Amino acid sequence: MGIARDELLDRIVAEVATNGLADRSMRELAAGVGSSHRMLLYHFGSRDGLVAAIVAATEAAQRDALRELATGTDSPADLVRGLWARVSAPELRPFVRLFFETLATQARTPGAGTDPTADWLDTVHDLGPAADGSDDTDTRLGIAVMRGLLIDVLATGDLDAATAALERYLELAEPRRTATARGAR
Repeated sequence: MGIARDELLDRIVAEVATNGLADRSMRELAAGVGSSHRMLLYHFGSRDGLVAAIVAATEAAQRDALRELATGTDSPADLVRGLWARVSAPELRPFVRLFFETLATQARTPGAGTDPTADWLDTVHDLGPAADGSDDTDTRLGIAVMRGLLIDVLATGDLDAATAALERYLELAEPRRTATARGAR
């Protein structure tokens, strides 16, 4: 009997986070997780389907972390700081690299996967008061800033500079967030 889809996907995410995705074939990926390329095709349909599943799984884990952080956080800025501390942690760097690598691979075939920004927008809507009046435009900007800073960390290795830039962004966003929240009352 074969490996269940979710277990296989977990193994693949761990394998790709460790050894990268690049242009590895389905056979190479399957061998790396102790499976066959036929099982990958059965569960994911194609390499593009597998890449979309990897992106969806890694993003879902980060959105789950945001939900967990929201239960114990007093302000939207602290929520962003908590998420930043998680996604920028050195032990998660392979998964950040994986996200951007799979996203770039997925971008070669538009429509092959889900819209990771839309899923984040939905998650922030679900947070309700924890997001304190953030609208889709503000949320999309925050997502873009955080993703850009993660690219900076991957490219330069300078987490302190990226964290300082995030703090500056939060300072700049605070007057707008406060005005938006007041207007909603």
